[in-house]
Amino acid sequence: MKNNLNINSLKSLHPRNKHNVNYDFDELQKNLPELKAFVHFNKFDNQSIDFANPDAVRALNKSLLKYFYNIDYYELPKTNLCPPIPGRADYIHYIADVLTKNSNEKIPTGNQIKILDIGTGANCIYPIIGHQEYGWTFVGTEVDKPAAKTANLIIENNSDLKDSISIRLQESKRNIFKGIIQTNEHFDFTICNPPFHNSKEEAAKGTLRKLKNLGKETTGKPTLNFGGQNNELWCEGGELAFITNMIYESVHFKTQCKFFSTLVSKKENLKPFFTVLKKVNAQFEIIEMNQGNKTTRILLWKF
Repeated sequence: MKNNLNINSLKSLHPRNKHNVNYDFDELQKNLPELKAFVHFNKFDNQSIDFANPDAVRALNKSLLKYFYNIDYYELPKTNLCPPIPGRADYIHYIADVLTKNSNEKIPTGNQIKILDIGTGANCIYPIIGHQEYGWTFVGTEVDKPAAKTANLIIENNSDLKDSISIRLQESKRNIFKGIIQTNEHFDFTICNPPFHNSKEEAAKGTLRKLKNLGKETTGKPTLNFGGQNNELWCEGGELAFITNMIYESVHFKTQCKFFSTLVSKKENLKPFFTVLKKVNAQFEIIEMNQGNKTTRILLWKF
């Protein structure tokens, strides 16, 4: 890891990602019959769903989590973010690669690996995938009490997750690690999918772009196909302010966390982050993930 840009650019999902192949909708429907109501044949005569329909996306996610990750209970309020599973799995697999490079080239598995997920959300998606794929222990943080309650219900109603994932409420919206990481507590990795937008209006514009890309009409008030509330989608200053704050705060916990990381949506924000990371004497790199037409970056640093 160096004090400069190091991009790992792949054009598809991570090789270990279970979603590298097309969805087998026949099997998924057998596993979750409620999905059947949303499956249709597209113009290429292949089975699919309407990805602009939030109910269809939720049903697909439930079926994927049940089929691939043994999650029997997964209920989310319609107002909460229901994220695309393949992309979320990629983040987990890439941090597993980083941990592998630092453990004699053997993928570290089991509950001795402890991950801190900043802003877990009601969906609790990263802890679910990380634990079910690698057996890691997770602490998730959340500023929204209802979201934390929903995440806890998912954990409590899936026996695989009960003893390996916990949720901590962040009482201060100004802090990220402070008030969460306890004295003498250590983590192998911190991960984060930050609120990317800096306002409700900007988030709405992003939704309109998504709908247009899906070939949908964009008149009137947009419906988020993957849902999402204020703290999930936007914050004052957007990802630039959020991640900058995260970097500065991480300095105070550099002896308690081996690696820090976050997703970065906007490429133009990388240069300011590099400037801050150099200022705090951190080593950093970028892992670039390409999923279809979407590019997402993992910003990774350590001290």
